[in-house]
Amino acid sequence: MRNIKETGMLLALDIGNTNIHLGLWDGARWRLSWRARAVADKMMDEYAILIRNFLDTAAVRPDEIAAMCMSSVVPSLTPTFQELARRYLRLEPLTVSSETELGIAIAIEMPEQAGADRLCNSVALSRLFGAPAVCIDFGTSTNFDVLSANNAYIGGVIAPGIRLAHDALVSRAAQLHKVDLLPPPQPIGRNTAQAMQSGIFWGYVGMIESLLKRILSQLDAPETRVVTTGGLAPLFNAHIDLIDDFAPELTLDGLRLIYELNRGT
Repeated sequence: MRNIKETGMLLALDIGNTNIHLGLWDGARWRLSWRARAVADKMMDEYAILIRNFLDTAAVRPDEIAAMCMSSVVPSLTPTFQELARRYLRLEPLTVSSETELGIAIAIEMPEQAGADRLCNSVALSRLFGAPAVCIDFGTSTNFDVLSANNAYIGGVIAPGIRLAHDALVSRAAQLHKVDLLPPPQPIGRNTAQAMQSGIFWGYVGMIESLLKRILSQLDAPETRVVTTGGLAPLFNAHIDLIDDFAPELTLDGLRLIYELNRGT
């Protein structure tokens, strides 16, 4: 296997239900970060084209990739990308799970059920922000992941993502149509679109604030940092005072840190 110390090139993939987040770490920074749509029944060769285009954009050859680390919450895509790494990159990928050395404790019931992306986020929280901390990851679902003061992942919350809530409302109400997921001019909507925006957006803000207050109350640690990540995070950060930081590459950083911890084993 090629040595990352020589090339500095790590390919990191966070495979989610809606998107695949790709990152290329050059030893000092994320040279390139992409989000592509996840399609469960897409063929391996099709994803190989995605990887090739990603590397071409970064002006990097496949033989310059020294390692690949991935997290996946889509069981049908996990072996697809594992085989892709072996066939096209000639690498054995590190696939994150609860059995991977993480550098933090997993203090939950049935650790094997913890999503790999949530474990990556918790590792990145620990290393980059310290403990205790809470991560809110805005994706298909909105996940709250909690790191205790003694540096243990102790669980969190899984809520429907705002796009799921929006799509469910539109699909079940004949006279309601899709609206932009933005705050309306005022809480009291003066038309149907604004009323929907108010209910979806401000209702979601209220849910996040309420859950955060309950989580922080249970932790009872005033120094707890609240960090957001995910594509929709910027939409909410300006409207929730309890949020301290935004880390768009938090999951990728978790993958990078987990690889660095495990590369000698």
